[in-house]
Order: sequence, then C-alpha cells, then structure tokens
Amino acid sequence: MLDEIQAFEEYLRDVKKTSKNTQISYKRDLVQMEEYLRGQGITEPAKVTKTSLNSYILFLEKNGKASTTISRELAAIKAFFHYEFSNGRIRRDPAELLKAPKVEKKAPTILSVEEIQSLLAQPEGKTAKEVRDKAMLELLYATGIRVSELVSLKVEDVNLSVGFLVCRDEHRERTIPFGKEAGQALAVYLESARRELLKGRESQWLFTNCSGQAMSRQGFWKIIKYYGEKAGIQSDITPHALRHSFAAHLLRSGADIHAVQAMLGHSDMATTQVYAAYRY
Repeated sequence: MLDEIQAFEEYLRDVKKTSKNTQISYKRDLVQMEEYLRGQGITEPAKVTKTSLNSYILFLEKNGKASTTISRELAAIKAFFHYEFSNGRIRRDPAELLKAPKVEKKAPTILSVEEIQSLLAQPEGKTAKEVRDKAMLELLYATGIRVSELVSLKVEDVNLSVGFLVCRDEHRERTIPFGKEAGQALAVYLESARRELLKGRESQWLFTNCSGQAMSRQGFWKIIKYYGEKAGIQSDITPHALRHSFAAHLLRSGADIHAVQAMLGHSDMATTQVYAAYRY
C-alpha cells in the first residue's frame, strides 16, 4: 500500500498543488494507517473495508488520540480512498460513509489590551534577534495573519511606504493593512537586523532565524512562549492567540465585521462572529 500512498502524495503535489505541510501531514497519517492495517493482515487498498477503517478509528481513540487529531487523520484517509476509487484502483470507496468524531470547540484564548501591550514591549531591541522578534510580534498582532502565513512572507510581500502586506496560499491572496507601530518595527528590522542575521547570505524570506534560514512555525512558537512568560501572562499563549486578540479587539473598537472577515481570510462569516460576542 505504500506505493499507492506515494502516488497519492505525488498527485497532491503535482495535480492538486496542495501546500507542502498538507502533503507531509497526509503522508504521515496514511503511513500510520498502513502500519495498523498491515498488522491486521491487510496490505492492499482493495481489501480495506469500512469495518477495518472503523477499527482503526477505535484504535486511535483507545490510544488517547484527541478528536481533532482523529478528524485530521480521517480527512487524509477519505482523500486517499476517494483518489483510489476515482482512478479505478478500487471498486468501492470504504471511507465514503465514515464519520469524524465530534470535536468540542474551545473558547479562543484572547488576551487583554494590557497583556498585548506587555507582550509587545518585551523584546528590547538590543540585539538583531530581539529586533526581529519585535517586528514579528507587532506584525502578527497588527494583521491577524496565521503564523504559517507570517513565516512564509517574502520581502516583496511587504509594502512599507503604504503600510500593507500580501498573504498568499494555493487558492487566493489577500491584502492586509498594518499600522504605524508594526511599520516602524519592520523598518528597523529591515534596515539592519535582517542583514546581521543573514551574515552576507541572500534570502527571499522576510523573517529568518539566526542561521539565515527561513523562520519555522515551531521556532516562532518558542519565541512567543518565551516573551509571554517574560511578560507574566498567565493565559496559555500561542501564536494563534494574537490572531484571536486582533479580531476581538478590532470588533470591540467598532471595526466593520466584513472587513475583519476579509483580513482574517475567513470564508464563513459565522467564524468571525465568534469574536464579536467576546468580552474581556
């Protein structure tokens, strides 16, 4: 079955043009499924049944996998068997009627304005790294972009003179304005700190690590955890908390919900409306 999974990965890359992260996560989840099914004596997609897949889902639940994780894995499984069926490799789709477990939605972590101000004040700007960290935090809060979008920004995506950036994914792009504070932090970073981090190397990426490579999501997660602890913030702060806070603060100050929806890139207005009802 591993050959079929490899072919599916190539299909995602070459035909569907999905993101690298999607390709990696789908392959990881499918290889894990393949290992389980092989242990049950099932080595070919044509021999997989709805019962065997349900057995795998139960196996994940018994091993303490979260509902969100199982739902993600089920998405990969459904996509894979739909691909196999559509290409005539199997006569029926065993995953077609599988249902994902119910996911309990947690209230978003939203920081107060005072907590945000304290967080943004933590990088003192004494080193190139602190200047970079300041620019990343300011830009994330000023635009509400996802951390994956932040670390994927290229230098050409930012217009400092007008004050906006362009976020792109495989389906669309959106233009998002940012304010004076974020603009100033970016300008200081681009004037000197970025060159110091690159150490003479060339890079298309806006934010780089201390080795001159593109900043990773995990790397930025550690950064925000560090400054959150330094600021004494008790909430479980993550990069997404700044996105939540951006939306809630804008709506509370009277911003148009359609404009906020567009900046966040939400396809469903109901997702944005969650922040309108939040009080802190």
